[in-house]
Amino acid sequence: MAEPTIRPAAVTDAEGVAAIYAHHVLHGTASYDIEPRSVTATERLIADHLAKGWPFLTARDADDGLLGYAYASQYRPRAAYAWACEDSIYVAPQAQRRGVGRALLGALLIAAEASGFRTMVAVIGGGEPASVALHAACGFAHAGRLAGMGWKHGRWLDTVYMQRALGPGTAAPPA
Repeated sequence: MAEPTIRPAAVTDAEGVAAIYAHHVLHGTASYDIEPRSVTATERLIADHLAKGWPFLTARDADDGLLGYAYASQYRPRAAYAWACEDSIYVAPQAQRRGVGRALLGALLIAAEASGFRTMVAVIGGGEPASVALHAACGFAHAGRLAGMGWKHGRWLDTVYMQRALGPGTAAPPA
């Protein structure tokens, strides 16, 4: 598989983004959602990120097929969290283990820093080993594990937290 093309998402990507997310909701443990997000809700999610200047990226192949997406959102809504973001990365099932997640996360780190974020947190539902490995390979450090935080597919799921500085991180106050 050739290197995917990474570009900012548009609201018109919502149907493909929703389809990828639905697969992960229905078959995986990375998301603690039980019901897939609608296309309309996905349109709002993309539009909200674009309006706030937060990155929302897509990965595409040469045929312009959607391979995955990633976005960064402010970690929590309170004002003091304005420089901390949480990442979300989802790869289409047919594109997994082909470098799409790494390409998306690499681009997302750059875009999140350009958006003014100083630290990125990965909140990894189900403690997904592939996601933990991806984040570690991209410079994230283990920051904690919460046991039994979610119940899905007939079992309790842990949540793993990982963190990585962006730009100067916490070495200097925000601009």
